[in-house]
Amino acid sequence: MIELTQDTLKNMKPQKDFFIGIDSDGCTFDTMEIKQKECFIPNIIKYWNLQPISKYVRETQEFVNLYSRWRGMNRFPALVMVFELLKDRPEVKKRGVKIPDIKSLKEWIKKEAKLGNPSLKIAVEKTGDPVLKIALQWSEAVNKTVADIVKDIPPFPFVKESLKKAKEKADVIVVSATPNEALQREWKEHGISQYVRAICGQELGNKKEQIALAAGKYKKEHTLMVGDALGDMQAARENKALFYPINPGREDESWERFYNEALDIFFDGKYAGTYELELIEKFEKYLPSIPPWER
Repeated sequence: MIELTQDTLKNMKPQKDFFIGIDSDGCTFDTMEIKQKECFIPNIIKYWNLQPISKYVRETQEFVNLYSRWRGMNRFPALVMVFELLKDRPEVKKRGVKIPDIKSLKEWIKKEAKLGNPSLKIAVEKTGDPVLKIALQWSEAVNKTVADIVKDIPPFPFVKESLKKAKEKADVIVVSATPNEALQREWKEHGISQYVRAICGQELGNKKEQIALAAGKYKKEHTLMVGDALGDMQAARENKALFYPINPGREDESWERFYNEALDIFFDGKYAGTYELELIEKFEKYLPSIPPWER
């Protein structure tokens, strides 16, 4: 496995006829719940002074990042969405809590292609903007909490078997919005980094960009993205790649199907069409767009 920049990813030559990109958090590892509930949410409440509405922060953050069509979104746009939803909640208004004005963070998100701590740190040093400073402090605290807490969580059943099988015919690459340091640590800790050619984190751009850089040399019908969020599917579609869904809450059976059935169908050239569409139809039902408090 090589150390990556966007240039080395773009220039990486195919070794196999097929390409498979695989997401990490919530897809390969059952880490989404613990990261959101134990790392992201407590730090949101702490750094943005939302203690009086902690219950609603928790519920809103969990909906956006775990149980909705926005599952898997980059942490910074996700934070913006959480704050926007909180502003409209009657329970929050009744308590008279002021949701932080994060206009400068929104502007940074619009302008910045690589939404990660390194680029945010540069923006803070350039502007001295107080909101961006808090956002960076929060994000760094999240990473530190993840490193402290998220340990000894193995891949889902059938992941390792699937990676071994996939590697026989495909170049396999991790495509993720997670910081690279955390990805490297988790994949090495559980002995599965050996089955992928590269590990791509948020520092290399968003998932659409990662797939475009890595998979542009393969036939479209030979290119597959495996993910657990609609953003993963969108990234695949924008690159004209195929998509295999890992259904939230049904990850074990999704990976078992991938190992026993879907991989062979993909390698046989029969994945596109009815088979893929039926899988996606079921997948989308797991990810609603309307919050439970509005239903």
